[in-house]
This record gives sequence, C-alpha cells and structure tokens, in this order.
Amino acid sequence: MAISQRKSSSSADVTARRVFPDSAGPGRFLSAVDRLERTEELDPTIDWLRERIRRLPLGPLRDALHGRWLGHPLHPVLVQVPIGAWLSAAVLDLLPGERREADVLVLVGLSGAGPAAVAGWVDWAELQKPQMRVGLPHSVSNAVGVLLYAGSFAARRAGLRGLGRALGFAGFTVVGIGGALGGHMAYRQASGANHAEDVPHRMPAGWHPVGDMAQFPVEQPVRRRVGEVDVVVVRGPGGAVHVLADRCTHMGGPLSEGEVADGCITCPWHGSAFRLTDGWNVRGPATAPEHSFETRVLNGRVEIRLRD
Repeated sequence: MAISQRKSSSSADVTARRVFPDSAGPGRFLSAVDRLERTEELDPTIDWLRERIRRLPLGPLRDALHGRWLGHPLHPVLVQVPIGAWLSAAVLDLLPGERREADVLVLVGLSGAGPAAVAGWVDWAELQKPQMRVGLPHSVSNAVGVLLYAGSFAARRAGLRGLGRALGFAGFTVVGIGGALGGHMAYRQASGANHAEDVPHRMPAGWHPVGDMAQFPVEQPVRRRVGEVDVVVVRGPGGAVHVLADRCTHMGGPLSEGEVADGCITCPWHGSAFRLTDGWNVRGPATAPEHSFETRVLNGRVEIRLRD
C-alpha cells in the first residue's frame, strides 16, 4: 500500500513538473507559450486583422476604449463582468437543485463579453508582434468560451439543465485558458503597462547639462542621455526648450524619432501624442503621460531636472 502510494505521488510530481515551471526549466505550458511568441506563421493573419481594426471609424471612442481617460487599459476592467458572472454561475451549478439565478448570471456574462472583446481588440491592434501572437489565441479561446456559454444558456432555456451545466463548465475552462494567456501578455510581456514608469527611479537628482542651445534645431527632436535615462529635447520657435523622457509610455517607442507638431511629439511606433510642455498624453493608445523635465539655460548651455 505504501509503495503504491509513493509511486502514485511520484507520478503526479513528474506530471506536474512536465506541465509547470520549476528549477529544471519552464515546463510544457510556458514552453508552448514561449514558442507561440515566435510563431511567424500567424503574422499574415495578424497583419490582416490589425489593419482592419485600425481602419474602424471609431473616432474619439478609440481612445476611450484604450482607457486613456482611466489612466490604464479599460479591457482588464471590462472582463471582470463576464468572468465574475460565469464564476458565480459555476458555483451555483455545483449546488444541488435547480438554480435559476445561474441562468441569469450566464446571460449577464454574455452581455458583458462583447464590450470587453471590443476594448481588447482595439488594444491588441497596437501591440508588438510577439504580444499579438499570444493575443490571437487568447481572443480565440475567449470566443470559443462565449459560444459554449451561449449554448449553455440556450440549453437551460430549453429545459436541458444537465447539458447547460456541462456546457457552462466547459466554457469556464476555455475562458480560464484564455485568461492565462491574457495574464502572460499583461505580466510577462508587459502589454498595457507603463513602459516609462521607472524613469524617476533611474534619473539622477539635480540639474544636468544636455548640450549647448545651438545643438538643438527648432522643432527637431534630439536625443540625449542623462545617467541611465534617454531624453528627447525639443527647442520651440520662441526659444523655449522642452524635454521629455524618450521612451514612450505605451510600448517604449523612441519619441526622438517621432514628429513635432502643434506643441506635441508623436511616437513613431503607434501614434501616441504627448504635449511637450508637461508630457500629457493627448492621444492614445498610450494611457499614461510622459515624464517631463524642467529646463534652464546657463551661459548658452541647456540643463534639465526631472519635474516633480
């Protein structure tokens, strides 16, 4: 009996090590996702979808869906509705008897899935290729989950409660896989994160020279480095000098390679626009403002200090 139990425990441990990461390596799941990041075969489909999403005539709604007004992506907020509703429905389905409240929760989840998906697709179209490659199966998993929950609701309405519960549990499993992929995008690949958040922690205190005034052409972005931080310097028509952190808060694009117009600098990667005077993100997909610097000119030399 003891030998059998040890063998069973050992087998379970081996299986767990094969699936999940440990000191020996990343495990099967993480290895599969890492391979997915490098799967270029998905790129033609990604390019086709991205262009069509970008062409949608959303106007100001696009920035609203990005979550610029919220200060961070809106998609993670919206997904709480379907996930919370479906988790609650699953709990009720595990209880004995017929729980009509579970049917209502399934419907609530289906109602909330649409807005969450739209916000997710709009964000997805402005990511880098490795993130988009993981995001595509993430969205497919969630779409399959929605179809399973739609079937679950239809079965419940038809009185086939056993089938409705089974489809609901299957839907929750598939949505869980999609959620794991979404978590990989958010935390391992940093999609939606502020890519310039660490600037205050790496910027040396005090004033620092960045060059002579003559080295900065009017309204032409110039890249400079202070300590470990890259900054972009823009000299205005009236002689005022504006300095922002060079790394775009959205995906880390180089602002110094962007265009200056109407008092803003535009990231060359995804089109986020930041106001030169204070770094405010006037246009997304960036949801966080850029770090800005105070400037002064001493004996013709420009000096900068991180603005509080």
